[in-house]
Amino acid sequence: MTTAQALKALSGVTTITGTPEEVRDGLGHLGAKGTQVIAVTLDQVSSPAVKALAHTFEAIAPLVGAIVARREKAALQSIIEALVPQVPLPQHMLAEARMTAEARKAVLEEGEWLTAAQIAEVAGFSATNPSAQPNKWKKDGQIFAIRHQGVDYFPGYGLDPATGYRPAKPLAEVLKIFGQSKDGWGAAYWFASDNSYLGGERPLDLLLREPDRVIAAARDEMEGVLHG
Repeated sequence: MTTAQALKALSGVTTITGTPEEVRDGLGHLGAKGTQVIAVTLDQVSSPAVKALAHTFEAIAPLVGAIVARREKAALQSIIEALVPQVPLPQHMLAEARMTAEARKAVLEEGEWLTAAQIAEVAGFSATNPSAQPNKWKKDGQIFAIRHQGVDYFPGYGLDPATGYRPAKPLAEVLKIFGQSKDGWGAAYWFASDNSYLGGERPLDLLLREPDRVIAAARDEMEGVLHG
């Protein structure tokens, strides 16, 4: 069986070509109840061209059927989804989401966050690829970033003006202490929070002025995590 014959068998499509009289005679032999007929008339077209078109109809018929069936299934699924009520989030998840949103809002409102382009400007880097150097710093563990609305923001308090706004060396030490225990947002929360080890002061305020105390506070933080 050829490919065309196989497609024809699968689709249930039969083409009849010829003059109106010949087609009428061919239809008379079908006689199957429920059979549907599509008539296409062609003027001034050769017999080989007509047969080629008929074979084309036979070949694409199963593809059309599959597309229609897929669309019907998708439409049915859409109707089912529309009729099924939305599952509400558990209250504890909503509360956690609100707390996270509030914490992130507080961190962002500190106003000490810079994009890679802004860092490139203050540090005198090339504006051709401004994200290259800050991203390298982040990869090397010299600085961290928070992701907000698809943009990386770097902490301005982590840059040292004395070195041309390069990452402050104590920051790298703190990030090394944290390791994988804190992502960018986790580090941002810690730096922006009042710290009892630092007498209620925030690590971000002391990072450049009293780096040894901040590093010690980071070690204390991790010891508390390890010992519960």
